[in-house]
Amino acid sequence: MLQYEFMRNALIVATVISILCGIMGVFITARHLSFLTHTMSEIGFSGASFGLWVGWTPLNGMLFFTVLSALAAGMTNRTRPLKGTVISTISAFFMGLGVLFLSIAQTSSSYATNILFGSIVGISQTDVQQISLIAGFELILIVFIYRQLKFEFFDPIGAQESIRFNGLINLIFLIMMSLSVSIVSQIVGALLVFALLTLPAAAAQFWGKTVHALIILSIIFALLGTWIGLFLGYLTNLPVTFFITTIETVIYLISRMISKFRN
Repeated sequence: MLQYEFMRNALIVATVISILCGIMGVFITARHLSFLTHTMSEIGFSGASFGLWVGWTPLNGMLFFTVLSALAAGMTNRTRPLKGTVISTISAFFMGLGVLFLSIAQTSSSYATNILFGSIVGISQTDVQQISLIAGFELILIVFIYRQLKFEFFDPIGAQESIRFNGLINLIFLIMMSLSVSIVSQIVGALLVFALLTLPAAAAQFWGKTVHALIILSIIFALLGTWIGLFLGYLTNLPVTFFITTIETVIYLISRMISKFRN
């Protein structure tokens, strides 16, 4: 399997993104930001389509749109969060906008399929470098703000009294989340981002009792999904995305059932 360059590229990207998702997912689930993650992914679809229209790569277009959406979300009033109906309306609008950009760009339907559902085996060497650079930047940033993130997301009341720049920490995290959504979409597509950004962390909650344990377990579950999914996709020639999402779902359901039996 590894004698092929595209499989080596896919394995490198899958590993890097799984580690990032394992860490980011713990904080996303702690603050119940899964819905916002899904909304960002749909905005990212519009951005990827826009990128194709103006001659950018889909990843660059997705990064542009998701970062702008993170900045907009971070500047809204945190005491009055957007209602679900408003978020749904925003999602629907950007999905429609993405379809419009694809139509204007006059691209083939395969581009839309790759953006929506991912194409990990189509990752080029340039994509590997760009995705690794973005993920590496996020991981280094997490190291520097880890204590503040842990305090802010797991003890928000205490954080308000002890951290002067808690609003800035939230804005930084939203931007990091937008970057994560963009690069994760390269594996599972814009519509299935939550499979890697939320399911491993959600499954880890049934096993781990500390933040460190949650992160380690979440990374392990994410790696299991991507590595096994990539191997099964190679053996069967079926979509890797299907296997990744199925494996992560099964891990979550098994963890939930075992937790019920233990209780």
